[in-house]
Amino acid sequence: MIISTLKQIGLEEKQAKIYLACLELGETSIKEIARKSGVKRTSVYDVIDEMINSGLIKVTTKAKKKRFIASEPEELKTIIKKREILLDQIMPQLGALNNSGLTKPKVWFYEGVDGLKKVYDDTIEHKNSTIYQWASNDIFEAIEADWLFDYVKRRVKTKTKALCIATDTKEIRDFKSKDIAQLREIKIVPKELFPFKIELDVYGNRVAMISGKDKIGVIIESDPISSTLKMIFKLCWTNVKQK
Repeated sequence: MIISTLKQIGLEEKQAKIYLACLELGETSIKEIARKSGVKRTSVYDVIDEMINSGLIKVTTKAKKKRFIASEPEELKTIIKKREILLDQIMPQLGALNNSGLTKPKVWFYEGVDGLKKVYDDTIEHKNSTIYQWASNDIFEAIEADWLFDYVKRRVKTKTKALCIATDTKEIRDFKSKDIAQLREIKIVPKELFPFKIELDVYGNRVAMISGKDKIGVIIESDPISSTLKMIFKLCWTNVKQK
């Protein structure tokens, strides 16, 4: 019971056993400490130096031989108090180093046409009501049209709406003509001013970046990143004027 309590206030098990042995023996030797504590003599040599440094054990010399004495039990309070003071002194530094309270973004990387399809699949599998999208025309060259139309059907089936800001191209205008049926609203921006090189999709707490030209896709899961990009999208959406 006493050993358990001493461990709870910061002593290791061997330290607790050695301290109690010294307390009972009074002024004593390493040999006697090992016998009384049940700690191997070689271990006592290793541990007792630490205990001397921390103030738990005091050392004296008698007939040119070292003798060891346990500090008074009341002194334990002083030792523990000193540890608390030292801890308080470094708390600001520890707080600055602590990242446990932060939720770090999760990132997934995909390559090839199959990888791009997995990114698109995630936009409708990851439960959300709306996809906010900056669209790039390059995707029509990377993924076959039949697959893209099937993706749109699956998105509509999940009742996931798409709001899209897209560069003015023939393909985009063809898509726009089907907006109502495909649960989508596209706003077109001038190609000469906004030739988007990648597609950027914001959905739920995730952001997908898709490069049709390089056949590379990245998904980032982060509440701060996704929520900020949603706000930026809405700002852009509000300021896009359609003719």
